[in-house]
Formats: sequence, structure tokens, C-alpha cells
Amino acid sequence: MKKSIFLILLVLLLMTGCDVNTAKGNYKEGTYFGTKEYESYGKKYVVTATIYVDNNGLIKSCFLDSTYIKDDINTTKKTLGDAYGMKETSAGIGKIPGGAEWYEQAKVIEDKVVAEQNLDWVKYDETGTKLDGVSGVTISANDYIEAIGNALNQAK
Repeated sequence: MKKSIFLILLVLLLMTGCDVNTAKGNYKEGTYFGTKEYESYGKKYVVTATIYVDNNGLIKSCFLDSTYIKDDINTTKKTLGDAYGMKETSAGIGKIPGGAEWYEQAKVIEDKVVAEQNLDWVKYDETGTKLDGVSGVTISANDYIEAIGNALNQAK
């Protein structure tokens, strides 16, 4: 009996120290999709962004991908993973030590969207989107940011 009372008191004491997240976001709950078509080396591709917003209006996840044709097979850049072959190129630019594959750089953008809860952190110049200030990203992100923006506009 004494052990039970002690355990109950201990549990109550531990629960009083817990923080309940009551943060409210700026979006409607749901899953939103944004796309952006683009052309590269004469081939047409589609970028997709999927944004999940929880019941508190907070962005909980962001998923980016892009269609891609490799060896005459339609696939996506994330599906290709390391076979996409961007690591050496990004290493050569000199901004990511050892380089990073497309999916690794996309993950940095995805995480940044969730952390910032918007796209206000994206900088623009005369050439478009500038993500040099985001460590770990050398990819040209205009189309990816536009697809995310299209999804977020639906969530407003």
C-alpha cells in the first residue's frame, strides 16, 4: 500500500514538471501539395512538395522530390538516392565539405521549412532563390521553393 501511494505521488510529481506544447501556427490542419514544372536539358520535370500541418496549425513535415529521367527510365531524385550523382559536383563547388547528394540537400530545406514554419528565411537576388545562407545546400532551389510556397498558400 505504501509503495502504491509513493508511486502515485512520484508520477504526479513528474507530471507537474511536464510542459504541454500549446503553440499555435498560422496554417489550417491538413496535408497540402504544391508542384512546379520545369525544363532541364530539354526534358520536362515536375517538383512536388508535400506539407503536413497538425491540428495546432504547425508545419510538422515537408517532403520534396522531383521527377527525373535516368538511363531512359522515369524515376525521382529521392528514389535515385546516391545514384543521382550530385555529391562530387557539390564538393567541387566547395561549400559542402565532401559534397552532398540531392536528397541530403533537399532534407536540409525540408527541415528548415519545419523549423522556421514559413519561407521567410529564403533570400532572393537577380537570379532567383538564394540559399547560400543555408548550410548544406548548393542546389538551385527556385522550383523547390516555389512548390513549397504553392503548398503553403493552400494551407493559409
